[in-house]
Amino acid sequence: MFRKTRGAILCPSCGRLTNADAPVCLVCGRRNPGMWGFAGPLRRVFRTLDFTNVVTVVCVALYIVSLVFEPRAALRPRGMLGVFSPSLEALFTLGAAGAVPWRLGYWWTLLTAIYLHGGLLHILFNVLWIRQLGPAVQEVYGPARLVVIFTVAGAAGFVASNTLGVPFTIGASGSIFGLLGAIVAYGRKRGGVYGRMVLRQYGQWAVLLFVLGFFMAGVNNWAHAGGFVGGFLAGLVLSLAERRAETALDWLLAAASIALTVLGFALALWTAFV
Repeated sequence: MFRKTRGAILCPSCGRLTNADAPVCLVCGRRNPGMWGFAGPLRRVFRTLDFTNVVTVVCVALYIVSLVFEPRAALRPRGMLGVFSPSLEALFTLGAAGAVPWRLGYWWTLLTAIYLHGGLLHILFNVLWIRQLGPAVQEVYGPARLVVIFTVAGAAGFVASNTLGVPFTIGASGSIFGLLGAIVAYGRKRGGVYGRMVLRQYGQWAVLLFVLGFFMAGVNNWAHAGGFVGGFLAGLVLSLAERRAETALDWLLAAASIALTVLGFALALWTAFV
């Protein structure tokens, strides 16, 4: 069974042994340490979850779906940066973000658009950066906090670009800048020689990528900036894994992020076809 309502479990707050049905943890006093039987399973899920691989698979799968949606549009010549680009209709159907969907009340596009991409080079570069930065963020923050940072940063980037009038936008680059922002926040909070080294290396990457965005057509720099700020703030708010283990709140926030994203895709399809 998924739930564990009896027997010994590790308290989500202090990590000590307690009972799943105990009203409070006997060590730290946390109320309902068993979380109605879901504390242990949530801990196992997020300790074994490879979110970087999940994001990679989802992005690639949705990119293929967007191409299949209208194959002739994908094969239309559009230059080097537009090779195998899905149609705007396909991306809008799957949940593209922007000021236009935002005015229509499609709040879920803040989440769904993270996983959509507008061309072969677009998804290639984004996936490479996700696979580079995802494990680094997970190492210092933990797997559940990685989910939260990635989701919050992507949504924050689209909020910024929607507010500033970008009509349509897609891509995980806001979340990627958020991962950079979270690592910069880690280096700043960690301090010392190691913290300064992390801050310098990832800060330079963020500046370089942001500047390069101004020399490439169609890049949503507002989403990059918003994503970086969102990831940086999320990194400051979330306690560092080196100093405090992930708690039940972290797991619940991660589960809520995933659930809202899945709900967003369901609403996108429902709105488009029903």
